[in-house]
Amino acid sequence: MHQDAAPADASLIDSRTAAWRLATTLGLVALGNSSMYVVSVVLPAAQAEFGVGRGAASVPYTLMMVGLGLGGILTGRLADRHGIARVLAMGAAAVCGGYLWAAFSGSIWAFGAAHALLGFLGGAATFAPLMADTTLWWARRRGIAVAICASGNYVAGAVWPPLAQWGIEHYGWRPTYLALGLFCGTGMALLALRMRQRPPAVAPAAPAAAGVAVRGDRPFGLPPAHAQWLLCVAGVACCVAMAMPQVHIVAYCTDLGHGAARGAEMLSLMLASGIVSRLVSGLICDRIGGIRTLLLGSVLQGLALLLFLPFDGLVPLYLISALFGLFQGGIVPSYAIIVREHFPPREAGARVGAVIMATMLGMALGGWMSGWIFDVTGSYRAAFVNGIGWNLLNLSITGWLYWRVRERAGRLARVG
Repeated sequence: MHQDAAPADASLIDSRTAAWRLATTLGLVALGNSSMYVVSVVLPAAQAEFGVGRGAASVPYTLMMVGLGLGGILTGRLADRHGIARVLAMGAAAVCGGYLWAAFSGSIWAFGAAHALLGFLGGAATFAPLMADTTLWWARRRGIAVAICASGNYVAGAVWPPLAQWGIEHYGWRPTYLALGLFCGTGMALLALRMRQRPPAVAPAAPAAAGVAVRGDRPFGLPPAHAQWLLCVAGVACCVAMAMPQVHIVAYCTDLGHGAARGAEMLSLMLASGIVSRLVSGLICDRIGGIRTLLLGSVLQGLALLLFLPFDGLVPLYLISALFGLFQGGIVPSYAIIVREHFPPREAGARVGAVIMATMLGMALGGWMSGWIFDVTGSYRAAFVNGIGWNLLNLSITGWLYWRVRERAGRLARVG
């Protein structure tokens, strides 16, 4: 595939061209992340066919999430070096090949390996690299643009599971996977053709109106590696906390006697609220900047987790689930904005990929840890408390970074 060598003209930032590119990006994210949600639909049928237990049947999801996190770093670096279109072409091939491999797999382990490919080169190519690319095409509306891009992940969660379920019921899971591979892979390859233009060459700058970023080679006044590690730890912490309700709300409702169906409805409500949250947080981010948006999201997520402790009735849980979705949906995209505001644009793909990897590992760790705590204590109450503790760690790191930004800005203002 031909890749334009020269960067786009800076006049295309915030332009109609950028808007069309954003629409293309939304479609790519929705196609590339389909397997994240389809796998949970197909697992009961695959488990029955392969004759394995629930633990072994969960391996494909775990491998896919780990692959998605690790692949974000690789695909981000490749996008920085070779351009996003080539990475997307590779991702399209991986999505098509992964689905086809899974469809013809003869064991749960081959099925799991196929999902590792779907995450490592498929889904990873259409998440962190595309968020990083989006930050380079927008300035005045960067926050909402990244939020729209990231919302494609939740769009995938709303669209693909019911379609996959219909296909499984009428044709079986293997033909359904074949159809998904051909449709999603071909769709990604076609959309990738619209992404050949390299982003505009821009200075490592953040919107001055936000008043939160200080230019220079030391993000937050720290060595770049130290700042990166702090953001990664914060990403793990916030998503360990985030995983408790998202992964275990169905089991939690079952234990309370409300039934799995009510828990599934709460999860759907949580994800739908997450779409709204990402869009609203994007608008907020355009006004106050990335680090403040992350700080706000961390505070609100902690409050929502606290509400799970005293209330366990059916109606309160619906309301709290909706609130949790509204509060947490904008947290992950804010990391991409922070990287764009504080690090050089030429490093955006790799650095956003590293932070997104940390958030994915946090989700995987949080889902496992909450289940382990339940096994040890016999109650989800301790798991919620554990999530609140991790959220406090995220809040502490985010608050300290924000304080450093304010202190540096104040010192520079006094010197000036």
